[in-house]
Amino acid sequence: MDKKIAIIFTGGTISMKIDDDLSAAVPSLSGEEIMRHVTHLDEKAHVEINNFSALPSPFVNPEMMFDLALLIESYIERDDIDAVVVTHGTDTLEETAYFLDLRLKTEKPIVLTGSMRNGSELGYDGPSNLAAAVCAAVSDYSKNKEVLVVMNDEVFAAREVTKTHTLTLDTFQSVEFGPLGIVDHNEVIYYRNVTSPSPHIPAEEIEKNVHLLKMTAGFDKALFDYLIDYGAKGIVIEAFGRGNVPPTLVPSIKRAIGLGIKIVLVSRCPQGRVLDTYGYDGGGKMLSDLGVIFGGSLNGQKARLKLILALGYNNDYDYIKNIFENDL
Repeated sequence: MDKKIAIIFTGGTISMKIDDDLSAAVPSLSGEEIMRHVTHLDEKAHVEINNFSALPSPFVNPEMMFDLALLIESYIERDDIDAVVVTHGTDTLEETAYFLDLRLKTEKPIVLTGSMRNGSELGYDGPSNLAAAVCAAVSDYSKNKEVLVVMNDEVFAAREVTKTHTLTLDTFQSVEFGPLGIVDHNEVIYYRNVTSPSPHIPAEEIEKNVHLLKMTAGFDKALFDYLIDYGAKGIVIEAFGRGNVPPTLVPSIKRAIGLGIKIVLVSRCPQGRVLDTYGYDGGGKMLSDLGVIFGGSLNGQKARLKLILALGYNNDYDYIKNIFENDL
């Protein structure tokens, strides 16, 4: 054992126990208390603990993600730190992981993990997930793998993984590509590499005024118009199917683009990418011709974070279009 890792605790279910007065789970455990449940960890690595926060993941916002990225950056710049593990609530774990994937570039492994059951429940999975994350982090095979998510002994790429179920332990999945590998007998085994490395966006600030709208049958354009009047700098549209919207929304999209608002299109489907296939009013071809930027196979929440970082770094339309449409 000659490696040293930093473990950053941010909160989430892994840090929770049942409050008897509330009969509900609340943040209760420090990083040190969680670590006491992880046996034989000293056989894998030396550990430095940082209690960054103790928040449920719905409290996490892009500003906190940026602060976390700067903290991780300070660790990976240290010669004595070989990897960083972050514990996080599962509701927004995939978003934080992707944000870090875009903002940070290092050969050192960065691994996020969490827990679906709290410390008061039978089968509390926090310690086993944390142990597996450490096993992945200390492996030389995890170098240059981008940001990873380790849950339920499976290893995923941040850009590919999504929480798919409200309850089950195997909730984190890459529904289109599958896991990168597994943790078996305290060792990580990789089956493949990430499909496409994320672009590096070295932003020193973020643009918070970016929003996500999901298309539904009969979508009311008043919501879109409100965001224009609100001064939105970017809007991500989670469109139908291959990348199509109701025709009533087209005039609003034209107005937004004319005002310099960056519009990014993704699909509400869990698999597949958007493409300018359809030429009818509101179809993908018309939207592309208007200047709508296509977001490939990203889901809405990840496309929003990418736009938040990208606009914080460079507001130029060609730059934004390039990092989305050349990252498929």
